[in-house]
Amino acid sequence: MPDRINDKHWVRASFDRAAKNYEGSAALQKEVGLRMLERLEYIQLQPKTVLDIGCGTGLGLQALMKQYRKAQVIGMDFAMGMLQQSKRKGGILRRPMLACADFEALPVRPDSIDLLFSNLTLQWCDRLKEVFEGVHRAMRPEGLFLFSSLGPDTLLELRQSWAQVDGMPHVNEFLDMHEVGDHLVASGFSEVVMDVERIVLSYDSPRDVIGELRTIGAVNRDSGRLRGLMGRGQWQAMLEAYKQFRLPDGRYPATYEVVFGHALRSRSSRMGSNGEIRIPVSGLKH
Repeated sequence: MPDRINDKHWVRASFDRAAKNYEGSAALQKEVGLRMLERLEYIQLQPKTVLDIGCGTGLGLQALMKQYRKAQVIGMDFAMGMLQQSKRKGGILRRPMLACADFEALPVRPDSIDLLFSNLTLQWCDRLKEVFEGVHRAMRPEGLFLFSSLGPDTLLELRQSWAQVDGMPHVNEFLDMHEVGDHLVASGFSEVVMDVERIVLSYDSPRDVIGELRTIGAVNRDSGRLRGLMGRGQWQAMLEAYKQFRLPDGRYPATYEVVFGHALRSRSSRMGSNGEIRIPVSGLKH
């Protein structure tokens, strides 16, 4: 546990440092956020209170305020640097409420949230079942939980390239979609729907893949990671191994397995209630 606690402080500090330049490099986060907002267009919902957990610099907050003009929209993030950027979103007459808090310990009154929106934040949480139980408590009956996360095939090119160099965990491990769905059901949610999409971004070089991850603060949080300085030989060997994935146009891919999910806190839901998991798979290359 101490390693994980220290890792969380390290991740928070990384996002704090990344906040000012985050939006210029967060291509994946922007794309996934747009897809989540598109899904909301097909759901009849008139929320009074909307909570964006892991709001980052506030791109989702701005869109949610526009979509739900009469709702109270709240942004929550554990990195104060991100919230400093979020407070600039909105207009003079309407800005989001902001709170600095941890997804794993929601300081939210029970039965108070109609829509809980979370874009690419769950993958930073260790205790997913406890997170979902906290979300369930915070939501009003018939409230909607809409989220995205990352699946185990995320950054498979980088993972496989490092695997040819050493046995250290250089890339974060992510939960399978089925595990996420099981945790939702066990936490009392109903009408659970999950699906996964693969988004492939391309870069001029493998260095640019790493550079973008660093710019947005997406560090390796595995407690077994290499904590000292990496040798130049290891770094060069990884870059050489990455060349096997080079695309016909000469660019280099970075694959993201994006897990989308939504679920309801129904009036009759109880811990361990039955749910439904539907799993279509689609792909897109940018």
